[in-house]
Amino acid sequence: MSESAPGAPRPRRRRISVGTGVVGLLAGLLVATNASIFAGENTSREPQDLQGLARAETERLEQIEAENAELRDELEAVAGHGTDAAGPGDQEVSAASAGLEAVAGPGLEVQLWDAPPLPDEDSGDFAADALVVHQQDLEAVMNGLWAGGAEAMSVQGHRVVTTTGVRCVGNVLHIAGRTYSPPYVIRAVGEPEQLRDGLESSPGVQVYLQYVEAVGLGWSVTEQSEIELPAYTGPLAFQHAEPVTD
Repeated sequence: MSESAPGAPRPRRRRISVGTGVVGLLAGLLVATNASIFAGENTSREPQDLQGLARAETERLEQIEAENAELRDELEAVAGHGTDAAGPGDQEVSAASAGLEAVAGPGLEVQLWDAPPLPDEDSGDFAADALVVHQQDLEAVMNGLWAGGAEAMSVQGHRVVTTTGVRCVGNVLHIAGRTYSPPYVIRAVGEPEQLRDGLESSPGVQVYLQYVEAVGLGWSVTEQSEIELPAYTGPLAFQHAEPVTD
């Protein structure tokens, strides 16, 4: 898909503090479970059509997410009784920042959707790509909300963490291992006015709003007094990590 709007810096990574001993053992089991996503050893699962393959992969992903959630509950229970140098308050902040705990509070809900077909007399003025929501449009909104001080965020109901990816697949978007059509819903917990300021300051959002006026792309920002975001339950498969410095 063409890039009609510039991207913005990706959200900064956050550090998690965990205990040792049994915690490390459970964490190892969690990583091993995550790694099974990429093993590809089950040769009996070979649907002959793309629809069947997508359905099989979705069912497999849901099963692995459930297993990850169970292991994470055990890890949290053990870590809560550990003797790590970080205090209980530090552990709670780290877990919430990493997306491993549910978060609730005031915030904003942003929705984006494709534009309707243009009248015949105007159809030659814009390419077809100008009428659809793109990956960089969602990334611009997400980065704007982070810049506005968002404490936590979700896309299509999926909690956003450092490994969350949003990418184009044809004229739909692939988010957290699943494919979605518009409207795309982004929810962020934080101080609403600051979140709005972050959105308005985003160059990518400013470009998107120009297309809202020109071709009728969908745009809605709603302030909510209470937003509930679920904890992240998907796989945690990191390819690279580095210390966080201020």
